[in-house]
Amino acid sequence: MHELREPVAVYGKKKFSIEEYLEIENSALEKSEFYKGEIFAMSGAGLNHNTIAVNMLILLHQKLKGKNCRPFGSDLRAHIEKNTLFTYPDISVVCGKVETLNDDEMNMLNPSVIIEILSPSSKNYDRGDKFKLYRDIATLKEYVLIDSESINIEAWRINNDDHWELEEYTTSDVEINFPSLQISLKIMEVYEGVEWK
Repeated sequence: MHELREPVAVYGKKKFSIEEYLEIENSALEKSEFYKGEIFAMSGAGLNHNTIAVNMLILLHQKLKGKNCRPFGSDLRAHIEKNTLFTYPDISVVCGKVETLNDDEMNMLNPSVIIEILSPSSKNYDRGDKFKLYRDIATLKEYVLIDSESINIEAWRINNDDHWELEEYTTSDVEINFPSLQISLKIMEVYEGVEWK
């Protein structure tokens, strides 16, 4: 549920090892991302962003009961070993056993679905560079972007040819499908309680 600010060095040192980042992060009061030796500060999220995140977690929890998949909120850190990124997806869903980095339960490696809630300061990053980095996750089947300023959901799904395909939802009277989870959610429930400006 956090937004990445413009890349800013949050400590005096220019480059950090993964071990140094984890040591700093595990004792920090605020969350930071890590990528190729650099640490980037994250900021809090607004009311609509948080409303959507809570809605999604509740809906996913209800729909996934009895299935082999579990949703997690933004406190679970994801790590992509292929490109070094450590980040905090707004919502991730893991199917099967949660795999972790060095048996550290703070760093999840195998999400099947990642959901990011778009805010003005994060949407370009979430749609662009972050999606490129997420595509290095071998287990990832779906990447969903939910706009917090209008009814607009972009659902990226990997097809049988290992290509990413986009389906967009722009009205509240339909359902968004999650084929990899074998569930669908009503979009009006995703946005329930959101106050539009």
